[in-house]
Amino acid sequence: MIVDAHHHLWDPRTRAYPWMPAELAAPFTLDDLRRVTQEAGVGRTVLVQTVSDLAETQEFLDVAAASGGLVAGVVGWVDHTRDVPQQVAGLRHRDLLKGVRHQVEDEADPDWLRRPEVVAALGSVGDLVVDLLVRWDQLPAAVDLAERCPQTSFVLDHGAKPPLGTPDLAAWRDGVSRLAAQPNVTGKLSGLFTLAHQDRLAPAVDHLLDAFGPGRLVFGTDWPVSTLAHDYRTVVERTRSLLDPLDEADRAAVLAGNAVRTYRL
Repeated sequence: MIVDAHHHLWDPRTRAYPWMPAELAAPFTLDDLRRVTQEAGVGRTVLVQTVSDLAETQEFLDVAAASGGLVAGVVGWVDHTRDVPQQVAGLRHRDLLKGVRHQVEDEADPDWLRRPEVVAALGSVGDLVVDLLVRWDQLPAAVDLAERCPQTSFVLDHGAKPPLGTPDLAAWRDGVSRLAAQPNVTGKLSGLFTLAHQDRLAPAVDHLLDAFGPGRLVFGTDWPVSTLAHDYRTVVERTRSLLDPLDEADRAAVLAGNAVRTYRL
């Protein structure tokens, strides 16, 4: 079994997505997800927020509840400057909410995660995971956050999008290593195929594997954003290829077991 620990659903006919390029401006539904996961041999998924709107979080929980177990969990949006348990207390299907995320990469301030109200809010999430969608220059603040919230479980989305082929790659490598040194942080192999060809990705993937180890990495397709590079099945197959150096048990951990444990699926 494979667990896709990072994908989205959306419908631009009913909601605005300020970040979305024209190439992605089409509906992607639960039925579409069923089709592509079946073709790729994916058994369970984690549905991740796309906009800063608690209403979307509720919609995604409703989708998960109606999915027959395919969508095993939701990482929804909450205001990261306010008490998190209070915000989610009234949601339907609350048991399917496994984590929270804010698109921190869109915050201009590289120290946004150091703000006292953010630290206080993310230190109060209880058993919810906090997915970190950050730029490479926000990694030092993410390290401080993880240190200050040792009881909170964090997941680094998309490996902080390594700035391949730029002078900033060394700072990315250092930031990832420092963040991975925090025992409450897990890395996520996701969203990489839209950054570069597979051959150029291998060194970044190797660094993520070295930093986090196969016991603290989860896999996600980032579908449908990933369709900018490949179809769903190809993303799964090419990720498998990047994990070829691992033994069978470690590959199984990255592709399924770690996500089940991290997100309590």
